[in-house]
Amino acid sequence: MNLYDIMGPVMVGPSSSHTAGAVRIGLISRKLLGEKVQKAEILFHGSFFATGIGHGTDRAVIAGLLGMAQDDLRIPKSLELARKQGMEWTFGRAHLKDVHPNSVKLCLTGESGRKLEIVASSPGGGRVEICQMDGLYTSFSGDMPVLIVHNQDSPGHVSAAASLLADAGINIASMRLSRDRRNGSAVMVLECDQEIPEKTVRQIEKMKGIQKAASLAGMD
Repeated sequence: MNLYDIMGPVMVGPSSSHTAGAVRIGLISRKLLGEKVQKAEILFHGSFFATGIGHGTDRAVIAGLLGMAQDDLRIPKSLELARKQGMEWTFGRAHLKDVHPNSVKLCLTGESGRKLEIVASSPGGGRVEICQMDGLYTSFSGDMPVLIVHNQDSPGHVSAAASLLADAGINIASMRLSRDRRNGSAVMVLECDQEIPEKTVRQIEKMKGIQKAASLAGMD
């Protein structure tokens, strides 16, 4: 347990789950998209939908998508700032299965046309969990550096990615694998002790059978 666990995040309130956590979800999603968000469909689930407006969850998610951190004083004005930057967005409701009540589904389009779908939860204290990416199950918080690789479900991809990380001096702390079906699409989530160099991410992305790869520096 650290000071963050005891006292919670330094944030613009009012709620660590509905505000600070929502900002963090937006920020992680923007970083995983890898570019400026042009369009966003934001679908709130459970308590996020029921009480989110009062807690500023709508403004918080948009703030994160703009690249703001949890303690950014501009969060209350994020909708206005997003309009000025040309971002388009819609808010709605989602009925998600097997997720925390404080959850949201984000369907994002970047300025180059790149797309990303995220389902994420904010259980409290400013902590978050990325539950799904592009329809495949994941589970990571963004606290540690992480590499996310989408690939065809066939032999050799996990070992090849791990080998390139080893060549770059990166130690894997944990690994989670998921697939939609046998020989279908799969995703590997590799939490690491060191930040993953962009060069290594691009090398992995160029391997046969890799659909896309993205990395995220630890946010704690």
